[in-house]
Amino acid sequence: MPARKFPVIALVAMAAGLALTACDNGTGSDNAAPSRSASASAPHSPSSSEKSEKPEKPESGTVQKSAPGAAKKSGERCTDQLNYAGDSRSNAEINSIGEESGTCPVPEKAGSGAGKKPGERCTDQLNYAGDSRPNAEINSIGEETGTCPAVQH
Repeated sequence: MPARKFPVIALVAMAAGLALTACDNGTGSDNAAPSRSASASAPHSPSSSEKSEKPEKPESGTVQKSAPGAAKKSGERCTDQLNYAGDSRSNAEINSIGEESGTCPVPEKAGSGAGKKPGERCTDQLNYAGDSRPNAEINSIGEETGTCPAVQH
């Protein structure tokens, strides 16, 4: 019986750790920088574009997202402003583009298939919810071709 419980316990512990990390909402050590706290306490008159992007704080665990291709907010990552779920690029790459250009890139949806990342299953890279094929078949196609297949509904 203990051998059966271990994977469940490990999965619950991992999920709890990820949930705590994912729900950080900028309250981590990044906010300890003096420049961020000083700008947060200084009076600020928001421009018309900033007013349309309010509220800044999401309510009860929901994530507020800006319009695609929007100007990057100072001190905020693009991945915290837009929904990049299903985008084949890494968060670091997306945030780097935003830092360099000053504008968050438009999210790329990987619904038409995507390059398979080495060592990662296609079902872990793309959302195959609603696809009638079994995960094993989808992952086999990815292993054989090097490309994750498009989602079939």
